[in-house]
Amino acid sequence: MLTEHKSGGKTVWADLCCPTEEDIGQACLVYGLKIPPRAQLEEIEFSSRLQYEDGVFTISVPVTPPNKNGGEDVTSPLGFVLTKDKLVTIRFAQLHTFEAITERVARRPRSPPDILTVILEALVDYNADRLEELRAGALKISQRIFHKEIRDWQRNKVAQVNRMLRETLVEIGDMSERLSHVRDTLLVLQRAVPFIAEHGDSWLEEQVKGRLKVAGADIQSLTEYGVHLTDKLQFLLDADLGFIATEQNDLFKVLTIASVVGIPPVLVAGIYGMNFHNMPELGWAFGYPYGLALIVISGLLPLLWFKWRGWWE
Repeated sequence: MLTEHKSGGKTVWADLCCPTEEDIGQACLVYGLKIPPRAQLEEIEFSSRLQYEDGVFTISVPVTPPNKNGGEDVTSPLGFVLTKDKLVTIRFAQLHTFEAITERVARRPRSPPDILTVILEALVDYNADRLEELRAGALKISQRIFHKEIRDWQRNKVAQVNRMLRETLVEIGDMSERLSHVRDTLLVLQRAVPFIAEHGDSWLEEQVKGRLKVAGADIQSLTEYGVHLTDKLQFLLDADLGFIATEQNDLFKVLTIASVVGIPPVLVAGIYGMNFHNMPELGWAFGYPYGLALIVISGLLPLLWFKWRGWWE
């Protein structure tokens, strides 16, 4: 689908949404520009993502459309072909940011570099919002696995704790995947903004240059914050795995104590179960209660010893 935006009777912005190869070929003929296909836009090396030749910028930025189905995030390329007089965008997914961008562009006449700056600013805002969502999710996970009241509530509920830790592990993995998509976008934007400002210095408007400088500073701060979130998620992952290991150790500790405590009573019962005639206890009136008491005491002594050493709570 092709959408044109005019200013002063001229087309200054052409938006190609989910175009076919035929649509791209036709747009190349209409606008006299070399518009890259999707395969070229998806190349990951910066020499392919950022190009400037004969006054024409060709830029590709990986973006992540909003996921309405609750599945995994999917990265899609967003391409720009910019000249002094025309901007062509190529996208292969519905980006809700473009609705706000279109409304903003329609408020007053804008030049193609100005429109590009509006799009870049919208991408920065969108990824800032995603980082805020990830930060809120990381705080919830931190409270879930570290908060003392929650840990006390979960005491003696091994099955619930293990289920919660496994679910948290999956949640951390999903958040790390989404964070990697945001960092991919910010990494390209971090290179693209100064690239545009440097090569287009001779024909970019002063206002556009100033806004690009501000956008570059915002991208730098978001990139640094993304590193902080990466470290935070790694810490939470290590903590969650540590709690899982602790729960497993507690289980093995209980089994070990149970096996050790059971040895003395079994030994006592085995001795008095041999029924030799020369056992004096067999003729006692209280021989049976004596044997039972000895079994109980032999089982309690190891438990008391474990308790005294602090190996069992």
